Amino acid sequence: MNCFTIIAADPPATKPGSNPMGSMWIFFLLMFVMMYFLIIRPQSKQRKEQAARVASIGKGDKIITIGGLHGTVHHISKTTVTVKLSEGVFVPFEKDAIRTVHKVGSGRKQEEVVEEDEQEEGAAGKIEE
Repeated sequence: MNCFTIIAADPPATKPGSNPMGSMWIFFLLMFVMMYFLIIRPQSKQRKEQAARVASIGKGDKIITIGGLHGTVHHISKTTVTVKLSEGVFVPFEKDAIRTVHKVGSGRKQEEVVEEDEQEEGAAGKIEE
């Protein structure tokens, strides 16, 4: 066969009523659903968690900025946070520039309070018996 006759030949006949684009739309829909659950949804969840952390910043909390600076929150305003980097060094940052927040006093002190409550409940239970 000649190469030109193959190129000039009629395309293969399709069944009447069949849509060659139908399977492609299903593929695009499936790809969008996968992208949503693998990329978009986790990213929006992380963004909400970060916004909640930044909203809960209090004076004295230790933070790390997106630039890698470690400091302690000294003053909070509507859009900015003044961070104490060292003695006498105060730097204002936008709240969006905060990467992580470590609450001061939220670790060991809360655990001690829970342990004390459990011990009190145990002692009260022994008295009642």
